[in-house]
Amino acid sequence: MSPITLLSFLLIYFGILIAIAYLTSRKSSDNATFFIANKNSKWYVVAFGMIGTALSGVTFISVPGAVGNGSFGYFQFVLGNAVGFIIIALVLLPLYYRMHLVSIYAYLEHRLGYYSYKTGAMIFLISRTISSAFRLYLVAIVLQRFIFDAWNIPFALTIVICLMLIWVYTHKGGLKTIIITDLLQTFFLLLSVVLSIYFIADSLDLNLIQTIETVKTSSYSKMFFWEDFMGSKANFWKQFLGGIFVTIAMTGLDQDLMQKNLSMKTIGEAKKNMLTFTTIFIFINLFFLSVGALLYIYASNNHIDIASLKTPDHLYPEIALNHLAVVPGIIFMLGLTAATFATTDSALTALTTSFCVDFLNFNKKIDPNDPALVKTRNKVHFIFSLLMLGVILIFRLINNDSVVIAIFVAAGYTYGPLLGLFGFGMFTKRAVTDKLVPYICLISPFLCYGVDYWLKNSIGYIVGFELILINGFLTFLMLLITSKNNKVNKEEVQDFS
Repeated sequence: MSPITLLSFLLIYFGILIAIAYLTSRKSSDNATFFIANKNSKWYVVAFGMIGTALSGVTFISVPGAVGNGSFGYFQFVLGNAVGFIIIALVLLPLYYRMHLVSIYAYLEHRLGYYSYKTGAMIFLISRTISSAFRLYLVAIVLQRFIFDAWNIPFALTIVICLMLIWVYTHKGGLKTIIITDLLQTFFLLLSVVLSIYFIADSLDLNLIQTIETVKTSSYSKMFFWEDFMGSKANFWKQFLGGIFVTIAMTGLDQDLMQKNLSMKTIGEAKKNMLTFTTIFIFINLFFLSVGALLYIYASNNHIDIASLKTPDHLYPEIALNHLAVVPGIIFMLGLTAATFATTDSALTALTTSFCVDFLNFNKKIDPNDPALVKTRNKVHFIFSLLMLGVILIFRLINNDSVVIAIFVAAGYTYGPLLGLFGFGMFTKRAVTDKLVPYICLISPFLCYGVDYWLKNSIGYIVGFELILINGFLTFLMLLITSKNNKVNKEEVQDFS
């Protein structure tokens, strides 16, 4: 695959995104447009586009790669995700719409208090910055290897180029632009997965029926694992329950994906969006798993040494870019680019929104759309781009996969306290000791790590995705112990619409 071919494709791709940004922001680029798209989004457009945000470039290459170790066991987690999305649609979205929220963390101020509010917002800012930077970092390695190394371009400059392009097409239109670009990028993502299946099957001389039968009867197609509840992370109940609570915490309590849901006119449209998105999400993950099975079958038939790969994540790009024809390689790069930048551009917009609303109090200004505030928002958006650049360069400096993955796992720990905070607010009528909340949310992940260590070494129980549930429960328990039975503070939350 020629680097100049891939680079030309990337330039055309970003040219399209920048053109969309111009068309969506030329009439209006105020804060109402940037934060909530003037509450004028179409639910079916958002539902389709959210797939690109929910499935990052890491998912694009990791889920197929994981099939070699866990077969289709990941689908157990996906089923839990689906239940979590339904709970978000029926429980969390009505709450957010009833309060007319721009930032979902304003609920914590309304229900628990000032320090709880700032703690929840800060958890999001830290977690989303780290996780989004990590996702972009992993995919930038692929871009560096197959494109920019051909011209000896430094890795730091590769990241600067990527973030600069994202900033160019998001800094004016914000969410209004993101909703349209997500629509396009999700289409590219789906097209890439479907065509990948076609090209791999064609190289194996399989038609559609034969492809389905080959995947179904392969050793990779086992989907449910009921055995070894204590000692295996792959057990159905661990995966399923973990999927539910990971989704509630990392989607329903995350400003990034919820911001799109809050851009619609009514709660009815938001619910339809979430339920439609859930259906598409289930099927697209089945496609990813099928791609994984076909990749391993292809590798076996063509004597590709999988063991020589540094990680299973490299299997998809290795076959797509080094063993298939030019068109399948471009299709792969199209899907990878779409998945990665749909996640990163959305994250930068959500981080900017959260900081402006939760820490600069834009929603409490007399005129949230004042031109001076718009300039401030643009500065914040640029600063978060620089911050993400810095985090990515730190990952590069560490240059150790195990350490980097540990940092990513640590970021996941922080969503547990969010689960505990929102759970306490929604399921009790007690008031927290507000000034203690930041300390509780700081202590809880460390206690959770201790519980994980104790369970593993005392009774042989291996904690999987249910770790976030344990973390949330510990936060909830400490909030309950330190709470008091009096009236909670309630404040009106101003709407941007």
